[in-house]
Amino acid sequence: MSDHLLTSVNSAGFFTGLSCEKLGEQFFYQPNAPMLFSSGMFFFLFIGFIIIYKSLRNHLLARLIYVTLFSLYFYYKSSGLWFGLLLVTATSDFFIGRKLSLTVSEFTRKLLVILSLCINLGMLAYFKYFNFLANLFAGLIRDIGYFTGDVSWQSMTYQPMDIFLPVGISFFTFQSLSYIIDIYRRQLEPVHRWIDYIFYVSFFPQLVAGPIVRAKDFLPQIYKELTVTRREFGEGLFLILCGLFKKAVISDYISLNFVDRIFDAPLLYTGVENLLGVYGYALQIYCDFSGYSDMAIGIALLLGYRFNINFDSPYQSATITEFWRRWHISLSSWLKDYLYISLGGNRKGKMRTYINLMITMLLGGLWHGASLRFILWGGIHGVSLAFHKFLMGRFAVFKQSGDQMPFLHRIAGIAVTFHLVCFAWIFFRAGTMQIAGDMLTQIFTNFHPEVFTQFLTGYKGVFSLMLAGYVLHFMPKRAELAVQGVVTRSPLVVQALMLVILIFIVVQVKSAGVQPFIYFQF
Repeated sequence: MSDHLLTSVNSAGFFTGLSCEKLGEQFFYQPNAPMLFSSGMFFFLFIGFIIIYKSLRNHLLARLIYVTLFSLYFYYKSSGLWFGLLLVTATSDFFIGRKLSLTVSEFTRKLLVILSLCINLGMLAYFKYFNFLANLFAGLIRDIGYFTGDVSWQSMTYQPMDIFLPVGISFFTFQSLSYIIDIYRRQLEPVHRWIDYIFYVSFFPQLVAGPIVRAKDFLPQIYKELTVTRREFGEGLFLILCGLFKKAVISDYISLNFVDRIFDAPLLYTGVENLLGVYGYALQIYCDFSGYSDMAIGIALLLGYRFNINFDSPYQSATITEFWRRWHISLSSWLKDYLYISLGGNRKGKMRTYINLMITMLLGGLWHGASLRFILWGGIHGVSLAFHKFLMGRFAVFKQSGDQMPFLHRIAGIAVTFHLVCFAWIFFRAGTMQIAGDMLTQIFTNFHPEVFTQFLTGYKGVFSLMLAGYVLHFMPKRAELAVQGVVTRSPLVVQALMLVILIFIVVQVKSAGVQPFIYFQF
């Protein structure tokens, strides 16, 4: 049989003719094709994985080793040999955690926590922020040179180093830090076996793009009997279906066919098209990230582990404070528990509360990327949170939570909050500050609302998916639970048919290869 008759799974999950050599390459690290939940490669690997996994349900140690090896391979497919970095940092925190629990001296315990912070944050600073900080330092030297008249300092420049950014480094770093801090606070007992901790840090559903899973929530589940009820299986499948639809149908399509075009060249489009592009990106990033989280939570549930919810219809929020209780919950709660509260929270007066909020959100913005744009994005949210906190202290109406607001107040609050968030998304997405400025200029000075009808006719598919995405997002919770119940109660054959139909839809709407998840860069 000719090699060309051999087949391999393509990114859509179907078969195309490939040679033996190309088929073999699929199993090795490919920098331009990281392993994705929405890829056919993962789909077929997971089927093989789950068959062996089920056979190990009554063998704890063997199951832990097997899943850990698969998780490391999954990470290798995303970042190559940098999976060794994950092993090194996780191993250091395993031993630091063990030592921390056995140490009585408070001074020594603090030194151990500082050691963990230096290892984890030092690693993060090098891989993610070294070029950014070095460039800022060079700029500072130039400014001092202009001020002092030193010509040699005025010519200071920095040539960025070619530093590879391991996928998901911010996520597993924060997970490991939460483990050490919880042990220090005596809220968690350390694990006794190295493999248990490596299993926790490397668990593949949440490894490369979250959600950030706390050790105190996950570790106790390791030792429980492995059971997946019919209801849990149905819930997991429902989440996978939802996540795949959000990511591979809505997010990828509107990104490739509209949003990217607007953000690449905003001056080529009118203000109304730029505004629709911003609305499109707000939906794209939500569907992309919440879609990944849904799939991660669903896959973990099929394996017998439950993660906390990571998104709760955030654009239904009536205040910016409510938004951060609903958006990327694992990150916002991490920042609150380990940064905001550590800074003093709201326990040291109003002014200190506002400052703590600003610091938390500025660092939250920096967590997303080494750029002033992300810091500005975090600053916008920090100012907004502080201002809302100020209003809560002045006016009783602002003390009401979203669900307690009068209907019209809530509708107005949702509209204001949504547009505030969209305004901040411009700086988050724009490649440069110039592009962000161009978009705002077009929106406020060159709007041309009459172009909206041309958008409807020229971008029928994009408009249809944007409308569907927002309608589904604002759908009442009871309707979502009703649909979940239908999936859960359906026979296995019907559930399999649902998955096949969705894969068929994904193939029909895709216009290019599967797009990487936005949060892979963080």
